[in-house]
Amino acid sequence: MNPQEVKLTSLLLGWGAGLYILSYFLQSLLRQEENAWFVSLLLNVAGYATILFPGYLGLRYARESGYLDRGTGRFASTVRLFYVGRQDTLDTEELLPQESQKPARTAFQEGLQLLYCGIGLQVSYLTWGLLQEKIMTKDYTDSAGNTERFTDAQFLVFVNRILAFAVACVVMLLRPQPRHKAPLYKYSYCSFSNIMSSWCQYEALKYVSFPTQVLAKASKIIPVMLMGKVVSRRTYEFYEYVVAVLISLGMVAFLFGKEESARTDSVTTVSGILILVGYMGFDSFTSNWQGQLFKDYKVSSIQMMGGVNLFSCLLTSVSLLQQGIFLTSLIFMSQFPAFVSDCVILSLCSACGQLFIYHTISSFGPVVFTIIMTIRQVFAVVLSCIFYGHAVTATSLLGVVIVFFALFLKIYCAYKIKQRRKNAPKSGANAGVLKA
Repeated sequence: MNPQEVKLTSLLLGWGAGLYILSYFLQSLLRQEENAWFVSLLLNVAGYATILFPGYLGLRYARESGYLDRGTGRFASTVRLFYVGRQDTLDTEELLPQESQKPARTAFQEGLQLLYCGIGLQVSYLTWGLLQEKIMTKDYTDSAGNTERFTDAQFLVFVNRILAFAVACVVMLLRPQPRHKAPLYKYSYCSFSNIMSSWCQYEALKYVSFPTQVLAKASKIIPVMLMGKVVSRRTYEFYEYVVAVLISLGMVAFLFGKEESARTDSVTTVSGILILVGYMGFDSFTSNWQGQLFKDYKVSSIQMMGGVNLFSCLLTSVSLLQQGIFLTSLIFMSQFPAFVSDCVILSLCSACGQLFIYHTISSFGPVVFTIIMTIRQVFAVVLSCIFYGHAVTATSLLGVVIVFFALFLKIYCAYKIKQRRKNAPKSGANAGVLKA
């Protein structure tokens, strides 16, 4: 190793070890009290910084020292893989999977593709949502009759991500993928935001009622569009803003028309509202950043899934080790076998759901994906009404009609605008021929 490589390695390992020790002592000082979610959040972020901050320093040094341009050998190739990506001259379009080389789909084929994505997302995440609520809000009973509730949301995030990463690796081995050109560190941004949004989603169930959480998720289409302007400099049609407002209004009508049950709903707190705001912000950034990566580097949905979950597993495992949660979670799993089965099914649904997420975002964009997931929230509350005996009023039914009307309006307007743009050049060409 040359002096630059020694300095870069020392920078990464030195800062990483130092921050790991600092985070370990921090969690020893801040003994978590019951309901101290902000302490848990602080400790989690401190653990993530053990990986992210040294990586940032390494990126700055590699750029400023010129190592990315002058370095040779395997070590330099690995550094470029993380910080630069592949910089060859091959035509990326020639190496894309066959699905990306297929001719443009007809309106009917487009509708079938959208239906496929919608059903896949609904089945995966409706099952996942029911198990999520069960794990975070219900007590487990062991063979001796002892009851206990699982409380660590980050461990559930890790379990979901490790299985999703394994699924992505298997799919990449079995299915040809385009040449990967994106710098690996680019995935760390949406990986961090994805971890945080998932943590907020689990943690919020401790402080807010299920309908309140659903309402927050349904309204996130507006911050997704706003984040799209910030991250991708996207512009939206007027009808898309109308659709966003209609969906939000429909969800409000549905939820406020539903008869609440004091027996099953918890009290909404300020902490719960803050966590939900965090969830909406992180989740909006995640989908838009992924959409930008699809656009800039033409990565496949499976490559996106693998890259994001690679960093997610790395970040959460380090944080869990620092806090000693791995051991306590394994003890809980050995004591309550039902929790293990719930975790396995939860992770399988999450992994399958991620396959549909990345495919949907790459095919239709983050706004369409958010609309599908918003509709899922309607079904989630309907299932809650069925399982827990909530009555659905006429106002709730009106909300459902508004939401589905908004979805139809979105598909119809998008198709009409696409057809108008497609036919515009032909009209111009015909006009030129007539004039000649």
